[in-house]
Formats: sequence, structure tokens, C-alpha cells
Amino acid sequence: MSSLNTTPLDFTTFYNVIGGQLRKGEETRRTVNPATLDANPDVPISTPGDVDEAIRAAQQASKHWAQVSWSERKKALKNFIVALEAHADDFIRILIYEQGKPPLWAKQEFELSTSFLKGFCNLSLPPETTEDTKERNVVTHYVPIGVTVGVTPWNYPVHSACGKLGPALLTGNAFILKPSPHTPYCSLKLAELGTHFFPPGVFQALSGNDNLGRLLTMHSGVNMVSFTGSASIGKKVMKQCSEALKRVTLELSGNDPAIVCADIDPVAVADKLTFFAFCNAGQICMSIKRVYVHDSVYDEVLSAMIKKTKSLKVGSDADSFLGPVANEAQFERLKGVYEDIETKGFKIAVGGTKPLQDRKGYFFPATVVDNPPDSATLVEQEQFGPVIPLLKWSDESDVIHRANNTDYGLGASVWTRDKSQATRIANQLEVGNVWINTHAETMPNTPFGGHKQSGIGTEWGVEGLKAYCNLRAVYTRTP
Repeated sequence: MSSLNTTPLDFTTFYNVIGGQLRKGEETRRTVNPATLDANPDVPISTPGDVDEAIRAAQQASKHWAQVSWSERKKALKNFIVALEAHADDFIRILIYEQGKPPLWAKQEFELSTSFLKGFCNLSLPPETTEDTKERNVVTHYVPIGVTVGVTPWNYPVHSACGKLGPALLTGNAFILKPSPHTPYCSLKLAELGTHFFPPGVFQALSGNDNLGRLLTMHSGVNMVSFTGSASIGKKVMKQCSEALKRVTLELSGNDPAIVCADIDPVAVADKLTFFAFCNAGQICMSIKRVYVHDSVYDEVLSAMIKKTKSLKVGSDADSFLGPVANEAQFERLKGVYEDIETKGFKIAVGGTKPLQDRKGYFFPATVVDNPPDSATLVEQEQFGPVIPLLKWSDESDVIHRANNTDYGLGASVWTRDKSQATRIANQLEVGNVWINTHAETMPNTPFGGHKQSGIGTEWGVEGLKAYCNLRAVYTRTP
């Protein structure tokens, strides 16, 4: 194992990582750059045999890794982080061509990922003494689950991978990373880099098609699955894990509302709303998806959002803000969302309903829809793209009801100068995360999870560490 920040990596070829070895695979596939439609490099298609071999390696490695002290596991992860940061430019470049992010957002994702890994290293999970008397001592220990699998999405592939691998490895588990078929490249390189810092089988990665996830979640040798993705797929993952009562953590879809109150600065808040709605082309689970604006400031906020939206540069240049949607499947799905807006005759304040014809890739215009009905598909369902409805409200209890009137409960934000109003509204929102005068801020030391169909369990923070552990309570009586 190495601790050098000059660890060599070839970023032109991509392999599965199984038992500390790089494997090409009998068959390969490739994706395209969403911004240019140019072909990306080949990646392996994992077979059932590859899955079996990776899980056997993980089972063997997990027994030894669990016996390594927390401080030594943390040291290995810290060395990994140093090497990862030394390859920042390479990972950012790959992230641009595999996910379509403009450089601004690719750099932001990479830096967020490494900051989370560093933050996890500041956490600990020591035994907890619940009783210590002359007659009895009771201590709760958090012990590794064993073989864990991280199934990650295509919208933030590096951050999602780091958000799972850090807690899994720190708590003494073996970890198999299964990236989205749309974004396998950075994930495979993360695991390849990991071979220099972790024992064989501790951190592996498998690339494949849509069948690979099921091979892992149904495998009897897997003890825990952490999945981030859509609610529809999350339900299938949970059903598959239930066959063997595997531990499962699900971070799923959101339809986050932002409630804008009457006392705000319309221009300042509109700029922030636009930022949080259209960052990463709206492809973030906790992006703002619905904006409810008090009718006394609605026109001013709408006008300011139109102006700000028009200023967003589209493309893949260094100063571009709005990139493409990340893959053809999402592009086709969003066509239906935009077509529904046109068919229903909703008022478009800025943007449009057609893909951008002057762009080769999967680009849509950033679009704000002016006060559509609450029954609109755009309001009821998560868009996961650069289009957002702006809606009016006047009664506080009514807007809270409307904000909660969804199957999802990932996050919500309240925008007001009135602290008491902010607290009053926040305490009634049926979500796992509430932001006041901001949105989508997360921290590695703070648990993250959703209510309703936005998820099961928790990621990050000490509670996120516990998700990768079994409990063992030890009762000791004085003889």
C-alpha cells in the first residue's frame, strides 16, 4: 500500500477492480459525452462470474479489514484522499466528458467530494456505555456489517461514490462500488486508485449494464446495499434486499419546494432561487423543484428570475453555467415534460419547450413556467431538468399544505427575514432537510435523509456511519 501523492493512473483505459487486480472484461460498452455526443472510452461489462469473484474477495477482505484499528483505517483513507487530490485535474476532465458538467460544476463536485471524505475522517463511532455500576456494565459496540455495495446515480457520480465509500471503509467494511451505466469512468478510477491504499478486496468497483445492480442486490454474499437514485428503482432495490433481509439505505427522489415570504428582497432571493433551481441543469435530488412566492412580491421575483435566467451561459466552456442533461434517456424523458407544458398551454416566462437546436448535445433551455396549476405534471412530479414552476400563495397554512402535498419529502426551503415565521413554517414541513434563506447545503458531519418516498435510512454524519454497522450490546456482571 502506498501513501504517495504521485500514485500513477492511466486515464485512457478503464477496468473493473476485483480483488486488487484490474480486469478488462470479456465484453465492453461505452457512453457518449452528453455535451458533444462524442464517444467515450470502452468500459467492461461485468458478468455474473465477475460479481461472484468480487464478492468472494470482499468476504475474505472484510474479515481482516474489520480487525484493523479505526486509526489505521482512517490513515489509509487520508492517504487515499491526498492521492485523489493530486489527480484532481484528471478526475475533473473525466467528469466533464462522462456526465456533461461544465468545468464550473465538475470542479465543484470534485472539491465537494474530497471535502466530504476529509469530514468523514473527523467522525468517530466509539463504544457507548449505557450503564456502569458496581453490579453491571453495559456497552454498545458498532461492528462492521461485512460486504457492502454502493449503487450510485449519474448526476453526481463522484460525490455519491465518496459519500458511500468513506463511511463504509472507516467502519471496517469491504465496499463494492457499482456506478450508473451512464457514468462509470470516475468510479472505476476511484477504485483503481484505492488499490494503492487498501488491501485487495476492501474497495472494488464493477461496471456494467442495467442487469448488474440486480446481480449485486440479490446476491447472498452481500450484507448491505446503499442506493441513491429514483424512487421507482429504489423500491425494486428494497424488494430485492428483502429476500435475504439485507440492510438497505435508500436516498431517493425529491420534489423540493421553496416558500418565499412577503418580506424578502425580491432581486437577491430571485438570484439565489435561480441558482439552486438550475445548478447542474436541475439534475440534483435536492434542487429546488417548486417555487411558491407570496403574491405581494410575485411579480418582482418573477421579473428578477427572468433576468437572471437569461444571463446563464449555456455550454461547456470554462464560464458556462448550464450544461446538458446527462444522457439520452433523461433527454427523451424531459422532452415529454416540456411537451406537456406546451400542450397544456402553460405560460412560459422565460425559456422554451424545445431542445436547443444550435447545440449538438442534450441541451434544453432554462425555463420558468408562470403560475401553472398545482395539478400540472410539472408541479406534481420531479422534473430533474432545467425547468421549474413559479406559483403564487397568500395564505400560510395553505402554502404549507401545498408544499407537503407530494409523495416525496427530501428537502424544502423557507425564504424570509422573520425568524419566527421561518421556524413556524419549517416545523410543519414534512421533509428530512429544511433550509432557511438557502437551499441544498449539506455537511459530512450532518445526517442526510428523506421522509415519505424520498428514502429509508440515513447517510453521512455519525448516523450515516451507523448505517454501515450492526449493533452488539455487551452486558457484564461482576462475578
